[in-house]
Amino acid sequence: MTALAEEGLVVLAVDDEEPALAELVHQLSRDPRITTVRTAHDATGALRELQDRSTPVPDAVFLDIRMPGLDGMELARVIAELRTPPAVVFVSAHDERAVEAYDIGAVDYVLKPIRAQRLTAAVDRVSRLTRSGTADREQRAAPADETIAVELAGATRLIPRSTVCWVEAQGDYARLHVQDGSSHLLRAPISTLQQRWEAAGFVRVHRSFLVDLARITELRAMPGGHQVTLGNHPRCPEIPVARRHLKELKDRLFAADALGRAR
Repeated sequence: MTALAEEGLVVLAVDDEEPALAELVHQLSRDPRITTVRTAHDATGALRELQDRSTPVPDAVFLDIRMPGLDGMELARVIAELRTPPAVVFVSAHDERAVEAYDIGAVDYVLKPIRAQRLTAAVDRVSRLTRSGTADREQRAAPADETIAVELAGATRLIPRSTVCWVEAQGDYARLHVQDGSSHLLRAPISTLQQRWEAAGFVRVHRSFLVDLARITELRAMPGGHQVTLGNHPRCPEIPVARRHLKELKDRLFAADALGRAR
């Protein structure tokens, strides 16, 4: 986090709805401790702003949760992995994700419609953290590797999740395709694995496929749709990407690239 300079705080406001963004900018701009308010309309735009070295690094990001592509929670997780992460304040019309927000290191959670007094309190917290330079929001630790028990020829084999390249849905089961070329049937629906493994970097690209984002080497436009290619697997097919998952996948790939360059 940057030290608070004499000219005050630099903040980034993120919301996909223009009226809500305009109102947030208006209220932030009225606080005398804030001298610069930059804006973005989605996670991709926010990451571009955070990477822009021609302007001061924001001291805080005030962001909405429900946005197309990467939502605010997912964006906050990416921000937390940056070498010098800004403070994160969620500004949302919904209160049901407040506990999750604090779990990932948010400084505050402000409900819409925004009350001036409440926003001032959030800026107070950002200002204190920035001045002290002792924010307790350390970089989020990478999720521990999970071990999956699968049956193989009458024996139980333990498969580290980190060796799984992609998952293929097969009814109420999921087939794990491992980097050594083997595959194993797991008694669990792909939707369950999607929820369990999201924090570990797995992303749903199709109703039948869940892939390890870090292994994607190419996203290619094809007649009738898109496909991804995965590296480090001897028999990896070109996996289809459904249109409904395409924007989120692109946002995640962009976020992963931004994180890699920031480190």
